[in-house]
Amino acid sequence: MTPSSPDDPAVPQRLLVVLRHARAESFAEEDHARRLTARGRRDAAAVGEWLAGTDVRPDVALVSSAARTRETWDLLTAALADAPEAQVRDDLYSASADTVLDALRAVPEDVTTVMYVGHNPTAASLAQALEDGEPDVEAFVALSRGFPPGAAAVLRVPVAWSDLDAAGARLVDFHAPVG
Repeated sequence: MTPSSPDDPAVPQRLLVVLRHARAESFAEEDHARRLTARGRRDAAAVGEWLAGTDVRPDVALVSSAARTRETWDLLTAALADAPEAQVRDDLYSASADTVLDALRAVPEDVTTVMYVGHNPTAASLAQALEDGEPDVEAFVALSRGFPPGAAAVLRVPVAWSDLDAAGARLVDFHAPVG
């Protein structure tokens, strides 16, 4: 199978939002149960407000089963009209960037915008691995400063989800919490 051309009008321009969960408590009975801090709750709501101010509307949300990622998703969706129900997945909890990429490749082709809500180092690794070398300069500079809790990278995907691979998307925006 030949990958779709970025200029192929039959392939819609897709968007991928890679979101690291907002700031979480340092300790809990188990890592999977860690909840957001007060700041994390504010930052999760703020990223929802930021998304609401853009044209980015997720059709599908792939969310790690950890408490902090589910809470981040729930808080950010309060600002989004018609947010999809999250696909909460255990395999995304300790997933590598390759595992997340496999999950993205399985997204139905009619889906235009996907949001992945996960953890570092995977979120940063995924965004950096997918970036095609021709990013929005401001977004790239911001991403280069780090991928803090509550940060989101928006990448334009010019191929079918099933064809997504390393260096296969363009970084078009980046949001990080203030402060």
